[in-house]
Amino acid sequence: MKFAAFWKRYTWVNRLIILIIIVLVYAWALQGLKVDLALLKDSWPYVTDFITRLWPPNFDVLDVAIQRLIETIQMSLWGTTIGAIISLPVAIFSARNLAPGWLRFWANFLQNAVRSIPSIVLGLLFVAATGLGAPAGTLALGIYTVGYLGKFYQEAIEAVDQRSIESLQVAGASWLQIAQYGILPQVMPLGLGYTLYMFEYNIRAASVLGVVGAGGIGFELVNYIRGFEYNKATTMMLVLLVVVTAIDALSSKLRQRLEAM
Repeated sequence: MKFAAFWKRYTWVNRLIILIIIVLVYAWALQGLKVDLALLKDSWPYVTDFITRLWPPNFDVLDVAIQRLIETIQMSLWGTTIGAIISLPVAIFSARNLAPGWLRFWANFLQNAVRSIPSIVLGLLFVAATGLGAPAGTLALGIYTVGYLGKFYQEAIEAVDQRSIESLQVAGASWLQIAQYGILPQVMPLGLGYTLYMFEYNIRAASVLGVVGAGGIGFELVNYIRGFEYNKATTMMLVLLVVVTAIDALSSKLRQRLEAM
């Protein structure tokens, strides 16, 4: 009791200890990185030289950039849709207020397994299965999406007002009726907002998949950089920046409307 009373009286000591622990954790992490400040200072001319080579952009490849960008959006649209369809049952089976323990364990294990695989590895896997191009990237994005949307949907389902579920159970509603009338109306706006966010994220992720030949604007971007055609690579990045900014603004507006529903 005296010990508890001490902490209650001297809360600043408690906060000071937490602050010291946080500083020690960050110091430990920085020590592990082995950052060489002298090397960073000496390499600065190489960084500025690389940036100088990127400018000015070569707009002769603008038509190629737009064509690849459309392909990237198509990949993201289908990849996000495939991932959302698979994520919904995975999330239901993972939710603690809907599924039994043994089912939750395996559904959560599946989500964790998918999230532990980098998108670029999934890209390599599907390139081996379908060959170079957009189909491989689309399938990789679909599976990659399950790891994140499944978790987002699960948390939305677990945040549902439990009283509405209990009321339906008392009224004798079936499991399907509980999901239809008690859960989906509450989860739908938040779930759609998460799906829009994932669509926007997948456009950026699709550009990374191009590194392994899985289609999209990233494929051309990497080819130009490998060929030392930095000005053309800059055009690709500028086009991607414009579209990502536009989609970010649009999806933010849509998410705000959905959250207000």
